[in-house]
Amino acid sequence: MLKKSTKGLLSIILAMSTLSMAGCQKDDSSSKNSSAKESSSAESSVADTSIEVPDGYNLLWNDEFNGKALDESVWNYEPHAPGWTNEELQEYTTSTDNVFVRDGKLVLKAIKTQTDSGDDYYTSGKVTTQNKKDFMYGKVCVSAKVPEGQGLWPAIWMMPTDESYYGQWPKCGEIDIMEVLGNDTSVSYGTLHYGEPHAEQQETYKLDGTTFSDDFHEFSVEWEPGEFRYYVDGNHYFTVNDWFTAVEGEDDKPYPAPFNQTFFVQLNLAVGGTWPGNPDETTDFDKAEFEIDYVRVFQKDSYDTNVTKPEMVFKEADETGNYVTNGNFAEAEDLADDVDWTFYLANGGAGSATIHDGLIEIVTESAGSVDYSVQIFQPNIPMIKGQKYKLSFDAYASEDRKIITCVSAPTAGWVRYFPDTKLDVTTEPKTFEFEFEMTQKTDNNGRVEFNLGNLDSTATVYITNVRVEAID
Repeated sequence: MLKKSTKGLLSIILAMSTLSMAGCQKDDSSSKNSSAKESSSAESSVADTSIEVPDGYNLLWNDEFNGKALDESVWNYEPHAPGWTNEELQEYTTSTDNVFVRDGKLVLKAIKTQTDSGDDYYTSGKVTTQNKKDFMYGKVCVSAKVPEGQGLWPAIWMMPTDESYYGQWPKCGEIDIMEVLGNDTSVSYGTLHYGEPHAEQQETYKLDGTTFSDDFHEFSVEWEPGEFRYYVDGNHYFTVNDWFTAVEGEDDKPYPAPFNQTFFVQLNLAVGGTWPGNPDETTDFDKAEFEIDYVRVFQKDSYDTNVTKPEMVFKEADETGNYVTNGNFAEAEDLADDVDWTFYLANGGAGSATIHDGLIEIVTESAGSVDYSVQIFQPNIPMIKGQKYKLSFDAYASEDRKIITCVSAPTAGWVRYFPDTKLDVTTEPKTFEFEFEMTQKTDNNGRVEFNLGNLDSTATVYITNVRVEAID
């Protein structure tokens, strides 16, 4: 939530992970009462309510928002001026117009007003538990309903109590349990930020036929010394166990830094910013309310802190030295069904892609507003620091047009190992070749991209013989 790349979007098309019903929703018929486990950093704020405690956990603290106002023994207001981070437009206030309790739910409301000069001005709400309910390791469960509308950006996330312990963001780490963009509330993003250079791992959970603004859903994360597991409504969709942090020019701090310190919970509703974009005439601020039914934090009796970072596993090149998989697509009809290439649409992009006999055909119906509005990519390309590589492919189009290619770092802050390069593609097949040296931290998840969005053309593009190979 602190900072977002405009390309920090992993494919919504990726398949859901194994479903693991590990939720902690209300269960009025068969729930059990549990007294909270007291902690040196946080004592329970349990109200008279029935709470289902997940197996193996104790209730550490919770807030069911059954009072008449925000419980300031648990929560802090966090006022900030507009533009504080991410170029967001809202002022976070302490006003009960922006933060209030209604019908057993906390409401964070974004309000649009006008300045004396007639400019739009936005206020909203943000609350945190810093220095009141800090903890290290546990399961966080939040039931929430998000607002719908261009430019609205609700979030459930966590930051360390002492942000300077390992260094300022991103070295300190950030745990994003849920972020939803108001222009597509069917998708929830779970993200872990860390490192220097900045790295992130992100996955999405997509609802089918409904949205997170239609009803309440439970967003949760299980945080253990060597692993994070993300859930929506008890469905496990994302696991992270390989992170790092370091000061530039120094060795990595001992794993599992930076996530071996106390963190606190934050809830906020942002307006505008570099990721969601700004509100427009379609945004209905009468309905711009982020509603939270409960926040519950559970903790195990003990955790094994003797953990080691998993070793990097690198994809092996084929017998010709190519790290890109091309030859097994003869039967593929839809790239979304293939684990090697992924076709992705965003920000107004529309189209389709197929592969026949190793030839990728990308049909664009709408070019969208950003270069990755129409995109195809293949991840898991090993990038070794100090190694030289050659990227090559053949391409042509139904009409002369431009495309953009690069080798990106989806889990390393979206830096470019090979920079965004705009190419002229004609109706005649042409071979493109580029050599580059990997100068960044070794990464086993480089990504070959072809971007067709926002380039003043919807001509169909054909790409084949894509290769990434190590060279002397």
